[in-house]
Amino acid sequence: MSSAGRGSMLAQPLQRPSAGRIAAYVGLFVLGAVVGLAGSLVQAGWFPGGLLLALAGAAGLFLGGARAVGGRAGAVAPAVGWVITVIGLSTGRPEGDFLFGAGGGSYLFLLGGMALAVICATLGPGRQPGGDAARLAK
Repeated sequence: MSSAGRGSMLAQPLQRPSAGRIAAYVGLFVLGAVVGLAGSLVQAGWFPGGLLLALAGAAGLFLGGARAVGGRAGAVAPAVGWVITVIGLSTGRPEGDFLFGAGGGSYLFLLGGMALAVICATLGPGRQPGGDAARLAK
């Protein structure tokens, strides 16, 4: 389990991510906010199909971000942007205005999107050691 004689991967110090990786996380965060805004408008407009379309778009973004970055943080960054946007849009203003109605579709969108974020972050590839591939002898 050692990579190039440096010991275990868990024993290695944490390194600061590169500027490109940080830019990718910020871009995924903003893209998650955009998908959350678009999904909140679509899910109420075309109820059964719009809800499925909004949740499919969110799941595609979360899983695609994990695959593009090559780690679970690629799914967490857009999920955080999505959750912040959707929760911010679901709160009412002092004047009584709100974007979401108190219907079942709104709750399915909110809770379903959060469940999809957890599922996609779990399915994303974890951090792997950088050594040669090893195979157990038969």
